[in-house]
Amino acid sequence: MLSQEDSRRLAQLERQLRREDPDFCARMAGDLPVRRRRPISLLLTAVVIWAAALILGIFGWWGAAAVAAVWGTVIVAALGYRRRPGRDESNPDPFPPTW
Repeated sequence: MLSQEDSRRLAQLERQLRREDPDFCARMAGDLPVRRRRPISLLLTAVVIWAAALILGIFGWWGAAAVAAVWGTVIVAALGYRRRPGRDESNPDPFPPTW
C-alpha cells in the first residue's frame, strides 16, 4: 500500500504522462484497436491455387480447375471479410451473440 505522499506523486506522474503522450495512455487503456498484420501467406496460397487452377484448365481437367478456382476465391473473400473497414478488431468472433 502506498503512503499518501507516494499516492500524490503517482497521480502527478500519471497526469504528466497523459499530457505528454496521450497515444501511449490510450493504447494502455485499450481504447485503440489492435493492429494486425495482413496475412500474406494466405494471399500467396490463393495465388498458388489460382495458378494450379489455370494449369489444370490448360490440361483439360475442368472439374479440378473449377474446384481450385473456387477455393482460391474463397480464401481471398475471407481475407477481404477480415480486413473490411469498421470491423471491431478486438472481437475475433465474426458472429457475436445478439441478446
